[in-house]
Order: sequence, then structure tokens, then C-alpha cells
Amino acid sequence: MKKLEKLIALLLVVAMTFSLAACGKKSGGETPTNAPTQAPATTTAPTQSASSGEENFEGTGTDITETIDAEQLTFKEGTVLRMATGYNNAKTGISLDSETAGEGIVLADGVTYHAGDLKPTWVELQKRLGMVFEDKWTGAGSASKEFDYWKEQLDQVDMVAGAAGNLSEYGQSGYLVNIADYLDMMPNFKAYLDANSIVRLSITGSTTGDTAGAIYFSPYFDGVDDIERMPLMRTDWVVKLLDGDGAFTASASGKTAAAAYEPYMPTSGKISVDVVKADGTGVESITKDYDAAGNIVANMNSAGSMSGVDAVNMLRNYIDTAYNGYYGTTRSNLFIGQNAAWDADELVALLRCVVANAQTLNGTDTIQGIFSREDANTQRRVDMFRFAGILFGVRGLESRQDYLYLGTDGLLHDARGEEETYIAIERMNAMAKEGLISKSFLDQSDEKSSTMLENDLGFMSYDYNQTQTLMNETKLQDGEKYMAVMVPVARWYDGTDANGVYMRFTESWRSVKTDGWAISKAGVGDDQDKLYAALKLIDYAYSREGMILMSYGPDAFIKTNSDGSYVTFNFNGTEMPVIADATYAELWDKAGGNYTNYARFYLGSTLSFVKSQAFEYQCTHAVGKEGAGNISTAIGLGLIKHPILAVTENPWYTSIPTVLPTTTVENEELKSLTDLTDGFASAKDKVNYLCDIICAGYSGEGTSSRAEMINTVTKTWNNGLYLDNKQAAWDRLLAYYNAAK
Repeated sequence: MKKLEKLIALLLVVAMTFSLAACGKKSGGETPTNAPTQAPATTTAPTQSASSGEENFEGTGTDITETIDAEQLTFKEGTVLRMATGYNNAKTGISLDSETAGEGIVLADGVTYHAGDLKPTWVELQKRLGMVFEDKWTGAGSASKEFDYWKEQLDQVDMVAGAAGNLSEYGQSGYLVNIADYLDMMPNFKAYLDANSIVRLSITGSTTGDTAGAIYFSPYFDGVDDIERMPLMRTDWVVKLLDGDGAFTASASGKTAAAAYEPYMPTSGKISVDVVKADGTGVESITKDYDAAGNIVANMNSAGSMSGVDAVNMLRNYIDTAYNGYYGTTRSNLFIGQNAAWDADELVALLRCVVANAQTLNGTDTIQGIFSREDANTQRRVDMFRFAGILFGVRGLESRQDYLYLGTDGLLHDARGEEETYIAIERMNAMAKEGLISKSFLDQSDEKSSTMLENDLGFMSYDYNQTQTLMNETKLQDGEKYMAVMVPVARWYDGTDANGVYMRFTESWRSVKTDGWAISKAGVGDDQDKLYAALKLIDYAYSREGMILMSYGPDAFIKTNSDGSYVTFNFNGTEMPVIADATYAELWDKAGGNYTNYARFYLGSTLSFVKSQAFEYQCTHAVGKEGAGNISTAIGLGLIKHPILAVTENPWYTSIPTVLPTTTVENEELKSLTDLTDGFASAKDKVNYLCDIICAGYSGEGTSSRAEMINTVTKTWNNGLYLDNKQAAWDRLLAYYNAAK
């Protein structure tokens, strides 16, 4: 058995930057007009090819570099697969819905498609693989709801989408095919799992008995081993308030509200933080000098309610003094620069300045501070407490599974039952009391980020970069800028210092998603052709050709040279295809530049399996690339730490698998914890107590104080039973991993 230090090498670095050399396509030399010549660099581990026989748990993480013929997976030409598969709603199935297709729609490949027709990706899959797809997708609203519809009639479908946890549970109960039994016949999928061992563990449905190592679904990756959500700001407003010589002046301003938020950062002393140099070439250390400047929140609180002008000048003076002139007259770089070093207290001070200077910034009496993409939708509202996690150094609020994380003690912890969680949420509530969180979030009115930006109403959010920064093109005017900014500095207790470490850390890290596709055992029955066709589809999706098709769509949507080779650009160190000009124009015309919506609604790609970020990167607005580039540089220099998709020496950094292999008995016990589950949901129209506390503080029987809330979670709602079952599953998985190495 190798030493534990070797396990750190199990990084999953799958940015889908696979080479095209063996794809039957030669790299072209043309530089596209709609793509950069190079994307931000990431580190890629050495390639490891497929192996046969015993499972390989020594993979260090690799890209897919070839397509291997699955010779054993032969089936009758024209074999029909009944597919209850898609992403979530009626628009994101494998066939065009009536709303999208209308009376007929001509796509960039020149073909006219009608409602009920397979989307281009699936037409192409039929041609390449020799199977026929019958669409049974109901569009129930989510993969979980789709599976709920079919679970009592699985004989009516051959492949079905579902939530990964449910698929593993039903697989253990004998309803779904154990894909692991056929891995030696699936060279592409096996090579991927051999090279990316943590992915293998993340989809392991059982670790004991005859089914040890079972896999009951094919995993879905919406990008891998990369940051997911980022803070986004109207950076032009920050520049307007903070930059320049002399004092800030305004013809009219409001007043800051009565203080409710109290300092999080120190009020005296000095702390050093590392920042990226302004030119991005390296790292330097700067000092936050609280002895000289005080804490900006404490300073403002002592002064009481003040004019927006006075608040801005107080913040300007603080920046000059606390950082000893480091930012010069470009003080905005504290928040928006490559060398940003902002923290939660400095953000609160900035928010106070923004809200109190609405007349200067948007010409009205009102600006909303922090908003979510859809303030009335719980699925988006939960981003508010996810943001609290990185602001105040709290783990588990953006976990890959529920609210779980591994502590420095090597044990699983649940943020729902920990005091640090509620202290952070109380701080968000204090911000809400000051009017620094959008009113629409507080009253759950139907306000969206699009109208917040279009009407100059909102200042910042915590969301996905590509989809949100597209609104620089569609919702903002010249001179206005909505951009991703650096992850904040916070105190994190990662075990390296008993007093915590002031650093940047994000839990928003891409890994196996919570949905997948499974093969129905009753559906394929004894029909080997159906079974092998379903296995072939999964295997092909993990080949290089398959990944390109499942991300980009057919070749008709990709730019080619005169000899038929792909036009490519350098993405993370690898030549990747460039989308055709007609595709680029069409995704703006039909989806407003939103790659994911375009791919799912029209092409039929990005529904499951692996989504390459190379296509999405080409569709990212220049402002989006700027902000993401700054963050990518900081990650590359080690200044933004994150969970590692590996078993690490310090367990605090080990990413929680998306699914843990709980037993049938454990699953039944977990299902009984409905109060715990229902009170912290993240789906539309569901309840989440963390959001409720942000809005209105503690209220209700059993939840009227922090102590009462924690007691209710841990005792009345039996969080201890939840943790016991999850811990047991993790212990078994870790033992299985160690034994299989």
C-alpha cells in the first residue's frame, strides 16, 4: 500500500481538454473570430491508457485522448432504445418540444426540425452507433421527478434519468443494471474511470458483498475540477465611488441605515494576506493594518447614520491607510482588481456606500445590494447562504452532497447542525436589516438578475460567470460592467493553525453532478441487443469523439477547414474545436448567447455525460473572460484554495463524493428524516430555513433562537442519525478504496 502522501496525486483534472489527434480530424491553423487563441491554463496530469482485469485505483487524473472501439458490444442494427432521459423540463429532452420547434425550425446545419423530431446530436448518434432512439421523456421538471414517474413502470423504458442517490438506491434493490459488471466490455468508460479514481468512488453504489464496486448510473459532469460560482459586481459603480484624487462629491445622496452588522474581521493589529500581483505575474504579500486604520465597519458603526458621500470618503480613507497607499487612487482594485484583497467587512462598507448613493449610480432613490438570480425561486435563493460560506469561512454550505464536509478530524460534519453556520447566517440577516440585501429576496417577489441589471437596480450576486456576464451584451449600456471578482479573504479553520488562516477558499468546485442516467433491468430484460446498445451509448459518450459530439453537437455545427479538419483554438493547453460561425450566430439569436440553453434546447447536447467547457468558453462575453481570467490566475498561483477531488492527507480538503454507498437499511432511515430534509431544501417552491433566517431572523416553535434551532436540528430532527448513516457509508467507501489500491 502506498503512503498516504501519494494519494494527493489522485487529482481529477478533467477540464475536457482532450487532444484531437486520433479523432480522424487534423488540427487546423485558422484562428477563429469568435474564440480566443488561448484560455486560462490549468495543470493536466499525465495520460494513462485503459487497462484490463482488476480495477485500477492508481489513476492520477487525465484527459481523454483517444476513441477505443468497444468490439464486444455488438448488437442488431436498428435496435430500439426507449429513452426516458433529458436534463429537467420538456425543452431539455432528446427531442424538440412544440414550444421550441413551433411550426418548424431551421438550425445552423440547414435542416428543418419539427416538434417530436430528435435533436441533431441524437440524430447523429443514431447514424454513428446504428441504434434507434424512442423518446419517452415526460419533462416532469427534474431528473428526480422523471424517475419518480417511471419507477413503478421501469419495464416501459430502457434508459432513465434520475437523481444519483435514488438511482444507487434502486440499483441496490435490483431494478437497475450494474454497469460495473460490463466494464471490461466498455473500454472508453473503463479507461476514464481507471484514470480518474475519485470519479469511480463517487459513483460506487455498494462496497460490500456480491455487489461491491457496483455502478448503477453513468455520471454527469458540467465541467470538472474548476471553480463553479463566483462573486459578480457592477464594477463600474465601484470605480465611480472609490477611484480618483481628492474627496468624493455628489449633488445628492441618501443616508446609511442604522447599523446592525458588527465586525467580522479584527478591529486591531495587523494581518498579512497574499495577493496576485496587479500584472498577474506572481504573488506578493500585503498588510491590512487595523492599528492604523481601524476596522471600517467599526468606524462606520461608531459614526452612526451618515450621508452616502461621507460613507464613501470614510471608506476611501480607510483603504488608503489600512493598505498604506498600496492601491493608490485606483482603490476599486481592492474589490475588482487582479490584486484584490477584500473581505466581508470591507464588502459591507462598500454595500453601504452603494445603497446610500443611488442618485449618483442610477439616478433613482433605490439600489438593491446583493440579489439572487431569481429572488422568488428557492433553487436560486440558496445562493445567498452559499455566498455566506465564502464570506465568513464556513464549510458545508456549498457541499457536493447535502451540507456535508470532512473535518480536520477525518469525520463527516453537517453544516445544518453547527453553530458557525448560524453565526454566518445571522450576519447575513444583519445585512438584510440594513437594506444591503435586495428587498425582493426578503419578500420573495418575482425579481430576476436580468431586470436587476437592465434597470440598474442591483449591485452584486453570487452565480455562474458565463450565463450572467452575457448580460453585459444584452442588458447593460456602454460603460456599464458586470464582472466576476476575486473570492474574498476570510478566516478558515483548515487545521494548519489553531487560530485559523486568513486566506481565500471556495467550496464551489465542479465534480460529479447529482443527476445521471441508468439502464432499466426490466426494460432491457433478456434482450442482449438492448443491453449492449445501452452500454455502447454510455461507452461512446466517454470516447473522444463522443465527448465532442455530446458537447458541441454534430460536425455541421463546428468550423472546419477546406480539407474537412476542425478549426481549433488552444483551450487549457490543448487544441479544441471552434464552433461554426452559423452556430455562434444562432446561439445568440435563439438563446441570447447562453451556451447551455442553446445546447440543451436545440442541439440535444449537454444533457448528461460530460460537458466540455471549450464550447462554453467561446461563448463567454469578453467581460466574463476578464473576471474569470483573474480568478483562474489566482487559482493557478495557489491563492484560491478549494476541495480536492481526491483522498487528501488533510481530510478537510477532500471533496465529498456526490453520492455515498448507503445500504438499504440506511436509506430507509434517511428517508424517515423528512423534517431535516424538507427544512433545508434547495428546489423551487420548497422551504429552506437558512434563507428564512437571512430574511427575518429566527421565528417559530423550535427555531426561535440559534441554540433552539441547533437543538431542533440535532435532536428533534435527528441530524445525529443522518450523520451516523453517512459516516458509516464513508468509512466503508474509504476502506474499499484502500483495499482496492
